[in-house]
Amino acid sequence: MLLRAAAAAAHRLLVNNPVRRIASLKVPWRRDAVLDASINRDRRLRLASRLVREVLLSPGRRLLLRYLAKRRERIRLPVHVQTFLRRYPTLLSVSPPPNPVASPSPQLLSFLEFASRLQATHSPLLASRLAKLLMISSTRALPVAKIAAAKRDFGLPDDFLVSLVPRYPNLFRLVGDPGPDASGNAFLELASWDDRLAKSVIELRADREADVVGIRPRPNFTVKLPKGFYLKKEMRNWVRDWLELPYVSPYADTFGLHSASPEAEKRLVGVLHEVLSLSVERRMAVPIIGKFCEEFRLSNAFSNAFTRHPGIFYVSLKGGIKTVVLREAYDENGDLVDRDPMIELKERFKAIMDEGHRKYLDELRRKNEMLQKERENATHKGTNVAENIGEKNMEESEEDEDEEYDYAQVDSEGKEQL
Repeated sequence: MLLRAAAAAAHRLLVNNPVRRIASLKVPWRRDAVLDASINRDRRLRLASRLVREVLLSPGRRLLLRYLAKRRERIRLPVHVQTFLRRYPTLLSVSPPPNPVASPSPQLLSFLEFASRLQATHSPLLASRLAKLLMISSTRALPVAKIAAAKRDFGLPDDFLVSLVPRYPNLFRLVGDPGPDASGNAFLELASWDDRLAKSVIELRADREADVVGIRPRPNFTVKLPKGFYLKKEMRNWVRDWLELPYVSPYADTFGLHSASPEAEKRLVGVLHEVLSLSVERRMAVPIIGKFCEEFRLSNAFSNAFTRHPGIFYVSLKGGIKTVVLREAYDENGDLVDRDPMIELKERFKAIMDEGHRKYLDELRRKNEMLQKERENATHKGTNVAENIGEKNMEESEEDEDEEYDYAQVDSEGKEQL
């Protein structure tokens, strides 16, 4: 019955929507304020992580403050480095002049130790995540430089080639020399295929539902259009028929698919959905995904799929970069529905920033209170001087009305006190 329905859907797509029309299907982009706000909340955290990374990657984890200040444009910091560090003093410690040096603060060092422990605890999860990325690749391999560019999106440790890969020789094989900063020509290959890992999030969800109800539903995407968003009838019919097509696993061999066919679109969306599902926050910068076009067999126009399927994806323009979000992963408040274990790193880092910012605000408040008291005291003293002047003037006028009093000098003294 399902096969007949899928065949009928495919026939409708081919008859009513010729293959050449898939790329031309247009859906207007509409801003999602909730998801935008979710991304915008992390703006300062992203800036702080870039700034901290400059110091952590320096020799001895020490960097002259003047050199760090020169990298402001590269890390796209909107304020001066010294200003940012004053607002968040728990990130980096700065030595006294004349040549101040930035180094990790005690709180940051504690965070780095915590990160190592958390990554070690969840190393099986991270290894399976990395293996899945290799299994999606058409060559079962990925350039180390590309993995390094996306390592934080997937929660991988900075030294994943040393701390993670050697622990799983049954999964990974390193070919070539990655170099000291993982920018060499090395590749990470899949050592052996694991059928247990070759299941997408969508297929695993269908399996879980089968365990509950006893009948396995057909794997498919969850379409979650935002409130007030409506598709035109033509596009609505196309999406309905497209959803009835059989699900194409991102781990399946699909070399025979026509690149512009509805089935290829199903495979493309499946790959993008799986990659986002493997990420820690279920969202990624579009340019980072674009780095894997060749290995994942994505077309150069792969990002158009995000706008063709607004019920599955959302593209945010916040932060000066396109970020694609998996809609089903977020609730109506913009919070993650299913929290990844590695999200704790972000929360711990944010807690360090919040602690420092509270100290900065408390110190600022204390200075303002002291300044206000000084002003009040100065004003009070100025008032007393003026009153004394008036009393003395009255007394002297009574004694000798012809005697002059130098008010200008007293007024000047009063102003100096103010």
